[in-house]
Amino acid sequence: MLEALSPTAAFAGLRDFLQTGGNVLFVIMIATFVLWAFIIERFWFYATSYSGVVKRAMDQWARRTDHKSWHAHAIRERLISEVRQETERSLPMIKVMVAVAPLLGLLGTVTGMVEVFDVMAVTGSSNARALASGVSKATIPTMAGLVASLSGVLFANILDRRSSQSVQKVADQLTLS
Repeated sequence: MLEALSPTAAFAGLRDFLQTGGNVLFVIMIATFVLWAFIIERFWFYATSYSGVVKRAMDQWARRTDHKSWHAHAIRERLISEVRQETERSLPMIKVMVAVAPLLGLLGTVTGMVEVFDVMAVTGSSNARALASGVSKATIPTMAGLVASLSGVLFANILDRRSSQSVQKVADQLTLS
């Protein structure tokens, strides 16, 4: 039981999994790490820096004596825009990585099927063991790309909704009265 928890066994299992899925699976793994780095960065932003961004906008607005003129309205829009920029900073990259992950999985499918067809051309279709490696290289990257994308879609939507709600809350607090 303790063998399964050892870092050496985990690394060996990961290495075997990456070898089974082919080179594209390694690319999917890197893309997934990048995706999750951006997601974690956004949650870290909300936990640490978001309140400072809002406070800075609120303080700038509170220092103004004029809240009704056209110029005050333009400053209010600028403050809201600055909060929006900060809350949406990594969201486009997260969405790109979510879209790229299944495409990388599809690339793995194609490369795995090319290997299957190569084996079939050399040995004929009767060698099931030779075909199994190519089939693994075709299906495992597809699965990995879809899993990475699905996990990213969930958190991209959560972060997108949180950004919209945060910007709307700031806009509501910066009244024109």
